[in-house]
Amino acid sequence: MSLAKVYSCALSGLDGELIEVEVDVNTGQVAFIVVGLGDTAVQEARERIRSAVKNSGCRMPFNRKVTVNLAPADIRKEGPSYDLPMAVGLLIASGQVIADVRGSVFIGELSLDGRVRHTHGVLPMVALARERGIQRVFVPEDDAAEAALVEGIEVIPVASLSQLINHLSQVQPIAAFEGKGAPAATCPPEVMDFTHIKGQEHVKRALEVAAAGGHNVLMTGPPGAGKTLLARAMPSILPTMAPDESLEVTKIYSVAGLLPSQTPLLRQRPFRAPHHTISHAGLVGGGRIPRPGEITLSHRGVLFLDELPEFGHAVLEVMRQPLEDRLVTISRAQGTLTFPANFMLVSAMNPCPCGYFGDSARACTCSDGAVARYQKRISGPLLDRIDIFVEVPRVDFEKLSGDGYGESSEAVRERVEEARGRQSMRFSESRLTCNAEMTAVEVREYCQSALDEASRSLLRMAMDQLSFSARSFHRILKLARTVADLDHSSTIESRHLAEALQYRQRSMAA
Repeated sequence: MSLAKVYSCALSGLDGELIEVEVDVNTGQVAFIVVGLGDTAVQEARERIRSAVKNSGCRMPFNRKVTVNLAPADIRKEGPSYDLPMAVGLLIASGQVIADVRGSVFIGELSLDGRVRHTHGVLPMVALARERGIQRVFVPEDDAAEAALVEGIEVIPVASLSQLINHLSQVQPIAAFEGKGAPAATCPPEVMDFTHIKGQEHVKRALEVAAAGGHNVLMTGPPGAGKTLLARAMPSILPTMAPDESLEVTKIYSVAGLLPSQTPLLRQRPFRAPHHTISHAGLVGGGRIPRPGEITLSHRGVLFLDELPEFGHAVLEVMRQPLEDRLVTISRAQGTLTFPANFMLVSAMNPCPCGYFGDSARACTCSDGAVARYQKRISGPLLDRIDIFVEVPRVDFEKLSGDGYGESSEAVRERVEEARGRQSMRFSESRLTCNAEMTAVEVREYCQSALDEASRSLLRMAMDQLSFSARSFHRILKLARTVADLDHSSTIESRHLAEALQYRQRSMAA
């Protein structure tokens, strides 16, 4: 046989594309040509394949022209994951291996000695293979546990090219990988527990409400008050991810190459805290071939922006659409890609450049104009997308030096999960997962209709006196619905609405 066809996969954003690797070995000028819109890593595969084939006990075709076509040719291929299918196609086309590889997909990078290396994005590739009716996939041994997360497909772990040759030649078959199931979700030991944070009970309550409904938070206070510490304790009170959420997050981290070794399935919600020097592309994603940014890496978790006014104006403004639509669309000449961005924004800032505006113990050295300019670095439309504004004052000596402990994160998380459970029942017939995701339709159905007469009067008075926008109106109702859920109440009472109203901004104009 001089022509062989082997299947592999390409990545397009977070999704896979089935690729047919055609290898033709024929007479002609000696050459090894790879066509099909491959990047530099694909072109360099020729040298890796030459060495891997020779070091695996086989030979390159003598005095032959080898042509490899990666079809369809209009899809850009990048990365070294095509090494293994190209090598298998070469060996079959040259007659050194006789095997029927129809119904199989091959994924993997080759080292010069023939070992098969780890490859990014295995999970979405294997998911695509199953959707296309593929029966089995051959993946690097290190990625077998990740591939096995996709049910209904046979996963063959490959350690080396020589091992794969023996398997295809039926000399020594490779046993299919048997998944061990997902590990139990536990809170990482390095996550701060609420019980060790002295004071700030009202801030902890605000974060509990935020976690229960998936709401965005802005904490304002002087340096050293504990804003960053409180934000980093957020993962300890967030509810456990559902299985489909875990797969969704794992898929993102697999494509980004950030999936931890020996951790095939991510069970903890992401917590991302980029520095304020981050670029536009680093935050929302981008590049010549777009890759996920921090807001996508925070999907189903928390994006923490410390020192919020220090971020570039353009960087902050580009977050407005993802905060509203919960996805980000990146357009390039080659096409348009959409990445998920359903995250909680937790941010912190000082009230002024020196940090002590309004502080009871230390005088502010900033002029009124400097304070105003500093606060205006965050635009009104962006502030309007934040649900909870909370002041974080300095903690007094008695609380810091006291021997008592506060409420544990575990106790708070139990209440949060109970509230999320009520929301799941409420949204059982839709794709919503928490109150913050409600649109105007759901707000009318589940919030406005749940207001009692006292709550309606309070809301009407607040709208008249505080001049809230329509977006703020809906966000207040969603927040009040979360407070009611934490209170085990089916109706939104005036006390629930009052708590939601107190979380609206006070010091900065929307």
